[in-house]
Amino acid sequence: MANLKEIRTRIASVSSTQQITSAMKMVSASKLRKSQNLIIKLRPYSAKMTEIIQRLGSSQSDDIPFVRQEKKAKVLLLVLTSNKGLCSTFNSNVIKETLSQLTHYQNDESIEGVSLWTFGKKGSDALRKALIKGKSSFNNVEIIAQNDEIWDKLDFAIIESIADKLMSDFIGKTFDRIEIIYNQFKNSATTILTTETFLPLSLAADANSVINSNYIYEPTKAEIIRNVIPLSLKTQLYKCFLDSFASEHGTRMTSMHKATDNAQNLLKELKLTYNKIRQAAITNEIIEICSGANALNE
Repeated sequence: MANLKEIRTRIASVSSTQQITSAMKMVSASKLRKSQNLIIKLRPYSAKMTEIIQRLGSSQSDDIPFVRQEKKAKVLLLVLTSNKGLCSTFNSNVIKETLSQLTHYQNDESIEGVSLWTFGKKGSDALRKALIKGKSSFNNVEIIAQNDEIWDKLDFAIIESIADKLMSDFIGKTFDRIEIIYNQFKNSATTILTTETFLPLSLAADANSVINSNYIYEPTKAEIIRNVIPLSLKTQLYKCFLDSFASEHGTRMTSMHKATDNAQNLLKELKLTYNKIRQAAITNEIIEICSGANALNE
Protein backbone atom coordinates (compact mmCIF):
# COMPACT_ATOMS: atom_id res chain seq x y z
CA MET A 1 0.00 0.00 0.00
CA ALA A 2 1.29 3.49 -0.86
CA ASN A 3 2.40 5.67 2.01
CA LEU A 4 1.05 9.14 2.79
CA LYS A 5 3.89 10.97 1.03
CA GLU A 6 3.35 9.10 -2.25
CA ILE A 7 -0.39 9.80 -2.16
CA ARG A 8 0.19 13.51 -1.43
CA THR A 9 2.53 13.64 -4.43
CA ARG A 10 -0.09 11.98 -6.64
CA ILE A 11 -2.79 14.35 -5.39
CA ALA A 12 -0.61 17.35 -6.23
CA SER A 13 0.17 15.92 -9.68
CA VAL A 14 -3.47 15.17 -10.52
CA SER A 15 -4.55 18.62 -9.26
CA SER A 16 -1.98 20.25 -11.54
CA THR A 17 -3.18 18.15 -14.49
CA GLN A 18 -6.78 19.09 -13.73
CA GLN A 19 -5.93 22.80 -13.82
CA ILE A 20 -4.21 22.38 -17.19
CA THR A 21 -7.07 20.40 -18.77
CA SER A 22 -9.61 22.87 -17.40
CA ALA A 23 -7.68 25.79 -18.89
CA MET A 24 -7.37 24.01 -22.26
CA LYS A 25 -11.09 23.34 -22.21
CA MET A 26 -11.84 27.04 -21.70
CA VAL A 27 -9.45 28.09 -24.48
CA SER A 28 -10.97 25.60 -26.94
CA ALA A 29 -14.49 26.64 -25.93
CA SER A 30 -13.66 30.26 -26.74
CA LYS A 31 -12.16 29.41 -30.14
CA LEU A 32 -15.02 27.03 -30.88
CA ARG A 33 -17.62 29.71 -30.19
CA LYS A 34 -16.02 32.09 -32.71
CA SER A 35 -15.48 29.50 -35.44
CA GLN A 36 -18.94 27.97 -34.89
CA ASN A 37 -20.59 31.34 -35.44
CA LEU A 38 -18.63 31.80 -38.67
CA ILE A 39 -19.41 28.35 -40.05
CA ILE A 40 -23.11 28.63 -39.23
CA LYS A 41 -23.30 31.93 -41.13
CA LEU A 42 -21.21 30.70 -44.08
CA ARG A 43 -22.87 27.34 -44.75
CA PRO A 44 -26.17 28.62 -46.23
CA TYR A 45 -24.25 31.05 -48.45
CA SER A 46 -21.83 28.36 -49.63
CA ALA A 47 -24.63 25.86 -50.26
CA LYS A 48 -26.64 28.38 -52.30
CA MET A 49 -23.58 29.40 -54.30
CA THR A 50 -22.87 25.76 -55.14
CA GLU A 51 -26.49 25.20 -56.16
CA ILE A 52 -26.48 28.23 -58.44
CA ILE A 53 -23.19 27.20 -60.06
CA GLN A 54 -24.47 23.70 -60.74
CA ARG A 55 -27.61 25.04 -62.38
CA LEU A 56 -25.94 27.83 -64.33
CA GLY A 57 -23.18 25.64 -65.64
CA SER A 58 -25.26 22.68 -66.67
CA SER A 59 -26.18 24.16 -70.06
CA GLN A 60 -22.71 25.55 -70.78
CA SER A 61 -20.39 22.91 -69.36
CA ASP A 62 -18.25 22.98 -72.53
CA ASP A 63 -17.38 26.63 -71.87
CA ILE A 64 -16.32 26.09 -68.25
CA PRO A 65 -12.68 25.06 -67.71
CA PHE A 66 -13.43 23.58 -64.27
CA VAL A 67 -15.58 20.64 -65.41
CA ARG A 68 -13.24 18.62 -67.62
CA GLN A 69 -12.76 14.88 -67.00
CA GLU A 70 -9.57 13.04 -67.97
CA LYS A 71 -9.20 9.32 -68.63
CA LYS A 72 -5.86 9.35 -66.81
CA ALA A 73 -6.00 11.56 -63.72
CA LYS A 74 -3.35 13.18 -61.55
CA VAL A 75 -4.88 13.63 -58.10
CA LEU A 76 -4.14 16.20 -55.41
CA LEU A 77 -5.37 15.55 -51.87
CA LEU A 78 -5.68 18.44 -49.41
CA VAL A 79 -5.33 16.93 -45.93
CA LEU A 80 -6.64 19.07 -43.05
CA THR A 81 -5.45 18.14 -39.55
CA SER A 82 -4.26 20.18 -36.54
CA ASN A 83 -0.90 21.32 -35.20
CA LYS A 84 -1.62 20.01 -31.70
CA GLY A 85 -2.98 16.82 -30.21
CA LEU A 86 -5.27 16.09 -27.27
CA CYS A 87 -8.33 16.21 -29.53
CA SER A 88 -9.52 12.60 -29.47
CA THR A 89 -9.58 10.93 -32.92
CA PHE A 90 -9.73 14.20 -34.85
CA ASN A 91 -6.30 13.74 -36.48
CA SER A 92 -6.10 9.94 -36.59
CA ASN A 93 -9.37 9.64 -38.54
CA VAL A 94 -8.16 12.01 -41.25
CA ILE A 95 -4.76 10.28 -41.45
CA LYS A 96 -6.36 6.82 -41.71
CA GLU A 97 -8.78 8.02 -44.41
CA THR A 98 -5.90 9.59 -46.36
CA LEU A 99 -3.87 6.38 -46.28
CA SER A 100 -6.99 4.44 -47.29
CA GLN A 101 -7.50 6.76 -50.25
CA LEU A 102 -3.86 6.40 -51.26
CA THR A 103 -4.16 2.61 -51.19
CA HIS A 104 -7.31 2.84 -53.31
CA TYR A 105 -5.61 5.09 -55.86
CA GLN A 106 -2.58 2.79 -56.05
CA ASN A 107 -4.91 0.03 -57.25
CA ASP A 108 -6.74 2.29 -59.71
CA GLU A 109 -5.26 2.12 -63.22
CA SER A 110 -6.89 5.42 -64.19
CA ILE A 111 -4.76 7.30 -61.62
CA GLU A 112 -1.33 8.41 -62.86
CA GLY A 113 -0.10 9.78 -59.55
CA VAL A 114 -1.18 11.27 -56.23
CA SER A 115 0.17 14.37 -54.51
CA LEU A 116 -0.53 15.59 -50.97
CA TRP A 117 -0.84 19.14 -49.68
CA THR A 118 -0.98 18.96 -45.90
CA PHE A 119 -2.34 21.54 -43.47
CA GLY A 120 -1.50 20.72 -39.85
CA LYS A 121 1.66 19.37 -38.24
CA LYS A 122 0.04 16.19 -36.96
CA GLY A 123 -1.02 15.10 -40.43
CA SER A 124 2.19 16.28 -42.09
CA ASP A 125 4.44 14.32 -39.74
CA ALA A 126 2.32 11.16 -39.70
CA LEU A 127 1.89 11.00 -43.48
CA ARG A 128 5.56 11.72 -44.13
CA LYS A 129 6.53 8.83 -41.84
CA ALA A 130 3.91 6.55 -43.43
CA LEU A 131 5.18 7.32 -46.94
CA ILE A 132 8.77 6.64 -45.93
CA LYS A 133 7.85 3.42 -44.15
CA GLY A 134 5.61 2.20 -46.98
CA LYS A 135 7.71 3.49 -49.86
CA SER A 136 7.15 0.36 -51.95
CA SER A 137 3.37 0.58 -51.44
CA PHE A 138 3.04 4.30 -52.28
CA ASN A 139 5.35 4.56 -55.28
CA ASN A 140 3.70 7.52 -57.03
CA VAL A 141 2.83 9.60 -53.97
CA GLU A 142 4.57 12.72 -52.72
CA ILE A 143 3.94 15.60 -50.34
CA ILE A 144 4.32 18.69 -52.51
CA ALA A 145 3.54 21.33 -49.85
CA GLN A 146 3.07 21.69 -46.10
CA ASN A 147 1.22 24.71 -44.64
CA ASP A 148 1.08 24.04 -40.91
CA GLU A 149 1.10 27.72 -39.94
CA ILE A 150 -2.27 28.38 -41.57
CA TRP A 151 -4.14 27.47 -38.34
CA ASP A 152 -2.35 30.20 -36.37
CA LYS A 153 -4.49 32.79 -38.14
CA LEU A 154 -7.19 31.39 -40.38
CA ASP A 155 -8.07 34.18 -42.77
CA PHE A 156 -10.12 34.26 -45.98
CA ALA A 157 -7.35 36.11 -47.85
CA ILE A 158 -4.96 33.20 -47.25
CA ILE A 159 -7.56 30.64 -48.33
CA GLU A 160 -8.27 32.78 -51.40
CA SER A 161 -4.62 32.60 -52.50
CA ILE A 162 -4.62 28.81 -52.01
CA ALA A 163 -7.83 28.49 -54.04
CA ASP A 164 -6.32 30.63 -56.83
CA LYS A 165 -3.32 28.30 -57.02
CA LEU A 166 -5.52 25.22 -57.04
CA MET A 167 -7.66 26.60 -59.87
CA SER A 168 -4.54 27.59 -61.80
CA ASP A 169 -3.04 24.12 -61.36
CA PHE A 170 -6.28 22.51 -62.50
CA ILE A 171 -6.61 24.71 -65.60
CA GLY A 172 -2.92 24.16 -66.38
CA LYS A 173 -3.49 20.39 -66.07
CA THR A 174 -0.96 20.00 -63.27
CA PHE A 175 -3.76 18.12 -61.53
CA ASP A 176 -6.94 16.62 -62.97
CA ARG A 177 -8.74 16.03 -59.69
CA ILE A 178 -8.50 17.86 -56.36
CA GLU A 179 -10.09 16.47 -53.20
CA ILE A 180 -10.25 17.66 -49.60
CA ILE A 181 -10.14 15.30 -46.61
CA TYR A 182 -11.30 16.93 -43.40
CA ASN A 183 -13.63 16.73 -40.41
CA GLN A 184 -16.97 18.43 -40.96
CA PHE A 185 -18.32 20.13 -37.87
CA LYS A 186 -21.73 19.02 -36.58
CA ASN A 187 -21.54 19.93 -32.89
CA SER A 188 -18.95 20.01 -30.13
CA ALA A 189 -19.25 16.26 -29.59
CA THR A 190 -19.71 15.09 -33.19
CA THR A 191 -17.68 15.52 -36.37
CA ILE A 192 -18.19 13.89 -39.75
CA LEU A 193 -15.14 12.61 -41.62
CA THR A 194 -15.57 13.95 -45.15
CA THR A 195 -13.85 13.54 -48.52
CA GLU A 196 -15.05 16.34 -50.75
CA THR A 197 -14.27 16.96 -54.42
CA PHE A 198 -13.04 20.49 -54.98
CA LEU A 199 -12.38 20.14 -58.71
CA PRO A 200 -13.68 19.24 -61.23
CA LEU A 201 -17.08 20.80 -60.66
CA SER A 202 -20.16 18.64 -60.56
CA LEU A 203 -22.94 20.25 -62.58
CA ALA A 204 -26.66 19.47 -62.49
CA ALA A 205 -27.82 17.55 -65.54
CA ASP A 206 -31.49 18.47 -65.55
CA ALA A 207 -31.62 22.10 -64.47
CA ASN A 208 -32.02 23.84 -67.87
CA SER A 209 -35.77 24.32 -67.64
CA VAL A 210 -35.46 25.66 -64.10
CA ILE A 211 -32.76 28.12 -65.12
CA ASN A 212 -34.57 29.54 -68.11
CA SER A 213 -37.70 30.26 -66.11
CA ASN A 214 -36.06 31.63 -62.94
CA TYR A 215 -33.02 33.69 -63.99
CA ILE A 216 -32.50 36.85 -66.00
CA TYR A 217 -28.83 37.32 -67.00
CA GLU A 218 -27.06 40.68 -66.95
CA PRO A 219 -24.63 41.17 -68.63
CA THR A 220 -24.36 37.61 -70.04
CA LYS A 221 -24.65 34.13 -68.65
CA ALA A 222 -21.12 33.17 -69.73
CA GLU A 223 -19.58 36.22 -68.06
CA ILE A 224 -21.50 35.63 -64.86
CA ILE A 225 -20.28 32.03 -64.77
CA ARG A 226 -16.66 33.11 -65.28
CA ASN A 227 -16.89 35.52 -62.33
CA VAL A 228 -19.06 33.53 -59.95
CA ILE A 229 -17.39 30.11 -60.18
CA PRO A 230 -14.01 31.22 -58.73
CA LEU A 231 -15.82 32.98 -55.87
CA SER A 232 -17.89 29.86 -55.21
CA LEU A 233 -14.78 27.66 -55.12
CA LYS A 234 -13.02 30.04 -52.73
CA THR A 235 -16.06 30.03 -50.46
CA GLN A 236 -16.25 26.24 -50.57
CA LEU A 237 -12.58 25.91 -49.60
CA TYR A 238 -12.93 28.46 -46.80
CA LYS A 239 -15.93 26.53 -45.47
CA CYS A 240 -13.88 23.32 -45.35
CA PHE A 241 -11.12 25.01 -43.36
CA LEU A 242 -13.62 26.57 -40.96
CA ASP A 243 -15.31 23.18 -40.53
CA SER A 244 -11.98 21.57 -39.68
CA PHE A 245 -11.01 24.39 -37.30
CA ALA A 246 -14.33 24.22 -35.45
CA SER A 247 -14.16 20.41 -35.32
CA GLU A 248 -10.67 20.51 -33.83
CA HIS A 249 -11.64 22.80 -30.97
CA GLY A 250 -14.96 21.04 -30.46
CA THR A 251 -13.29 17.66 -30.03
CA ARG A 252 -10.52 19.13 -27.88
CA MET A 253 -13.04 20.88 -25.64
CA THR A 254 -14.95 17.61 -25.21
CA SER A 255 -11.76 15.67 -24.55
CA MET A 256 -10.53 18.18 -21.99
CA HIS A 257 -13.94 18.21 -20.32
CA LYS A 258 -13.77 14.43 -19.90
CA ALA A 259 -10.17 14.62 -18.73
CA THR A 260 -11.10 17.25 -16.13
CA ASP A 261 -13.97 15.10 -14.86
CA ASN A 262 -11.72 12.03 -14.69
CA ALA A 263 -9.12 14.01 -12.76
CA GLN A 264 -11.82 15.14 -10.33
CA ASN A 265 -12.96 11.55 -9.76
CA LEU A 266 -9.38 10.39 -9.29
CA LEU A 267 -8.78 13.16 -6.78
CA LYS A 268 -11.78 12.02 -4.75
CA GLU A 269 -10.47 8.45 -4.68
CA LEU A 270 -6.95 9.57 -3.75
CA LYS A 271 -8.18 11.83 -0.97
CA LEU A 272 -10.41 9.06 0.39
CA THR A 273 -7.47 6.65 0.37
CA TYR A 274 -5.24 9.29 1.97
CA ASN A 275 -7.77 9.91 4.75
CA LYS A 276 -8.19 6.17 5.39
CA ILE A 277 -4.44 5.62 5.68
CA ARG A 278 -4.04 8.73 7.82
CA GLN A 279 -6.90 7.64 10.09
CA ALA A 280 -5.40 4.18 10.41
CA ALA A 281 -2.03 5.70 11.33
CA ILE A 282 -3.66 7.92 13.96
CA THR A 283 -5.58 4.95 15.38
CA ASN A 284 -2.36 2.92 15.60
CA GLU A 285 -0.61 5.77 17.41
CA ILE A 286 -3.47 6.06 19.92
CA ILE A 287 -3.36 2.29 20.52
CA GLU A 288 0.39 2.46 21.08
CA ILE A 289 0.05 5.37 23.53
CA CYS A 290 -2.72 3.59 25.46
CA SER A 291 -0.71 0.38 25.55
CA GLY A 292 2.31 2.25 26.86
CA ALA A 293 0.25 4.02 29.53
CA ASN A 294 -1.27 0.70 30.65
CA ALA A 295 2.15 -0.85 30.86
CA LEU A 296 3.37 1.96 33.14
CA ASN A 297 0.33 1.63 35.42
CA GLU A 298 0.98 -2.05 35.87
